[in-house]
Amino acid sequence: MRLHTASEAVNFARRLEDESGKFYEDLSQRYTQDAAIFLSFVQENKKNIAQIERAYYGVITDAIEGCFAFNINPNEYTFESGLQEEVSYADALGKAIKIEEKMVAFYSDAAEQSKSLMADVTRNFVIVARKRNDRIPKLRSLIERSG
Repeated sequence: MRLHTASEAVNFARRLEDESGKFYEDLSQRYTQDAAIFLSFVQENKKNIAQIERAYYGVITDAIEGCFAFNINPNEYTFESGLQEEVSYADALGKAIKIEEKMVAFYSDAAEQSKSLMADVTRNFVIVARKRNDRIPKLRSLIERSG
């Protein structure tokens, strides 16, 4: 099933933010030395979805929602958020980087596809993509420090 409406894209964004938040909560419990970093990501995830929903609900009309602004295959952006019991810290951080890359790709693609109809929503997709992209060097530095 592809996503076509703004409502579908926003709901999918919420699902991705929730899933990655669960992943970071699990990381914070398993790797307590960096729990503060992971928990800050969880809080940022909550702010990301609030920001996007606020922009969406601020501009939504039946006319916009009736339009098919998106052509997104959610399978391209989904990820497994569970941590296997025997996973090493470096491998868990590598998985976090892959999650961030998928999230950045989703928000970037969603922004590109919605730019002609919903400037506020597009702008917030771009902002969240940038924030999520900024996590990747932080995660890489944790890998370097742990190895």
